Amino acid sequence: MSLDTLTSPLLTRPGAVAADGVDAGVAWHYGDPTREQRLLEEGVAVVDLSHRAVVTVTGPDRLSWLHSITSQHLTDLAPRTSTEALILSPKGHVEHALHVVDDGESAWITAEPGTAEALIAWLRSMQFMLRVEVTDRSAEFAVLGEPVGRESADGEPLAWRDPWPHVAPGSVSYAAVDEADHPANGRAWRELLVPRRQLAEVVGERPLAGTWAAEALRVVAWRPRLGFETDHRTIPHEVDWLRTAVHLRKGCYRGQETIARVHNLGRPPRRLVMLHLDGSSHHLPTSNTDVELDGRRIGHVTTAARHHELGPVALALVKRNTAPDAVLIVDGVSAAQELVVAP
Repeated sequence: MSLDTLTSPLLTRPGAVAADGVDAGVAWHYGDPTREQRLLEEGVAVVDLSHRAVVTVTGPDRLSWLHSITSQHLTDLAPRTSTEALILSPKGHVEHALHVVDDGESAWITAEPGTAEALIAWLRSMQFMLRVEVTDRSAEFAVLGEPVGRESADGEPLAWRDPWPHVAPGSVSYAAVDEADHPANGRAWRELLVPRRQLAEVVGERPLAGTWAAEALRVVAWRPRLGFETDHRTIPHEVDWLRTAVHLRKGCYRGQETIARVHNLGRPPRRLVMLHLDGSSHHLPTSNTDVELDGRRIGHVTTAARHHELGPVALALVKRNTAPDAVLIVDGVSAAQELVVAP
C-alpha cells in the first residue's frame, strides 16, 4: 500500500483541520494552533506524524551497510540509541534525511512523507550481495511526535530521539552561537513508532497539536527539514546539518569529498538565517518567496510560521556574504535577520 493512500484516523477528532501539501493526511491544527504550541512547549501534547515514511533494514550486515552509504557512523550503533544520517549525491547535495534507531534486530528509519518509494529504490540499488533486506513498513506503523527528551526503554514502543541541537561525536557546528546559547538547547523531541491500528489508543487522552504548531517550534529551533530547508543544491554546511547528521572522521561514502573540501578549505555559498517578519501583513510568505536586499534577490524563504510569542518568523537561505545586520525585504515587508549559520 502506498503511503499516499493513508489518511490518519485522528483527522476525525473534533476541530481537526487537514494539512495540505507534503503534510497532507494529518492535521494542520485542531482549532487553536496558538494553544497547541504552548501545550507542546509544556510537554503535554503530541503530534500526529503518521504520514511519515517508515522503513526497516534487517539482516546481519545492516549497520555496516548503512554506515558505508550514509554520512553517519553507524557500525557500532547500540540498540535503542538514536542518530541521524543523510544520503548525499556524488556532489554532496542532500537527497534523503534518515532518522535511525536500531532495536537489536532491525534498523528502523523514518523519513519525509512520500519518500519511501524513492528511498527504498535507492537503498535496494546499493545492496549488491550484502545480507540486508529493505522493507516499507509505512502501512503498518505510524509515527507519533512527542516532546520527550529520552530514548525509549525496554518494554516501551521503539522511539527515535531527536539529537538536535547537540553536536554529535565526530561532528561540528556551523552555528553562529555556542551550543549552550542555541535556541534549541534543552529541546525535547522524539518520534514514537506504534502499530498504525493502535495510533488512537496510544494517543489516549493526551491533547493533540497539529503540524502548524510543530513547524512553528521547529523554525525557532533552527531545525532543518528535508524539502523545506533543502533544494537540489543544498549541502549540509549551509543549514548547520553537520552537527547531528555528518561524521567527519568516518570512512568513504558518496558525497564525502564535498563535505571535506568545504569544511577544510572554504565556507558554504549560502547560509541559513531566521527572519523576524514585520507583523503588519496578515499572511505569511510561502516557500521559495524571494528575499531581497536593495531590490536584488539574495535568497529565498524555506519555511514560514506564526509563533505564539515571536509572531511571524521564517527560515531562509541567503547568500553567505549578505551583511548580518542588513534589513531584508520579504513579500514587501521588512525582515530582520537572526544568524543561524555564521557568515
